[in-house]
Amino acid sequence: MKTLLSLVLAVFIASSATAQDSDTGPASAAILSADTVNLNDFLWLKRPLVIFADTPADPRYIEQMGYITERLDVLTALDVVVITDTDPAARSSLRKTLRPRGFGLVLIGKDGVIYLRKPAPWHVREIIRTIDKLPMRQQELRERPGDS
Repeated sequence: MKTLLSLVLAVFIASSATAQDSDTGPASAAILSADTVNLNDFLWLKRPLVIFADTPADPRYIEQMGYITERLDVLTALDVVVITDTDPAARSSLRKTLRPRGFGLVLIGKDGVIYLRKPAPWHVREIIRTIDKLPMRQQELRERPGDS
């Protein structure tokens, strides 16, 4: 179990480092830390998916990040940026605004509205289904080129 935990954390850290190294600004990275972001930077550009935990060793956090890293490309295609906060003591602005209790998943639309709060890990396909129902996503689908 410790080996699996180490492997999942290593994959997450590698994915996070790769995403942060290859971006040109805060709105283009796929996985970010809560202490480096401001939600206003994503308004009308990205859909923040915020993952909270009291520690990076939380099994629910590890499970959720495993789901996300497996399908990060799909989330990125839907303009999702994943923001993680695993340090309650840091009292990030996201923690003060969204007020999580332990593990939590929060999906915020491009318009800044909170559309989903979950106290347990969710598979990416369920997150995608929720995103596809959002008003802004419906508009994007209607305005997609080639759909005449």
